[in-house]
Amino acid sequence: MTIKVLLVDDQMLIREGIKSLLNLSDKVTVVAEAQDGSYVHAILEQQEVDVILMDLSMPVMDGITTLELLAEKKIVTPVIILTTFDDHEFILKGIQAGAKGYLLKDVSLDTLIDGIVTVYGGQRLVQPALTERLLQGLQGMKSDFIAPEVIEQLSPKEIEVLGLMASGCSNKEISQALHNSEGTIKNHVSNVLSKLGVRDRTRAVLLAIEKGLL
Repeated sequence: MTIKVLLVDDQMLIREGIKSLLNLSDKVTVVAEAQDGSYVHAILEQQEVDVILMDLSMPVMDGITTLELLAEKKIVTPVIILTTFDDHEFILKGIQAGAKGYLLKDVSLDTLIDGIVTVYGGQRLVQPALTERLLQGLQGMKSDFIAPEVIEQLSPKEIEVLGLMASGCSNKEISQALHNSEGTIKNHVSNVLSKLGVRDRTRAVLLAIEKGLL
């Protein structure tokens, strides 16, 4: 069995290059293409797709809007974000919007195929090296909210949870990684947000980076 992939990118040369590489593998085949997110829902109604590879920055309908539409339609086909790594906060928003992982467009063929297989198998694609580059890229960014002047100190466990939050892990995945119950992890996440004085995970990660907590 080969994994059926929908490739969504506004640059035709990028699509052709990725498709040519994937078609070298007997594990994956590109069954459909789209130049932006506005075509995705219609394609999924007509074509069986196992995994979506999608750029974030596209005209007409970008990746974030497409992810939100898929969630609204209750479409659970897993999405991997493809990125050139020039829009760091956008990547975090993509993970929050439901993407199962992200890859750089210049990854090796083996890494790309392994990522598709991982997501197809129901797991989240979290690459430590790429996460580190994302965190480095976010350093120095100014968030769009007023941070509290004094931040209550996070415990070592809360710092650990925050690091996994930055990797895009869900509460369930954090609980599995740290061998704690989901309820315990949910409490840790709530404590992190409360101590940092923010209302969501993206702001928590951005603030933590600004303050040198990650």
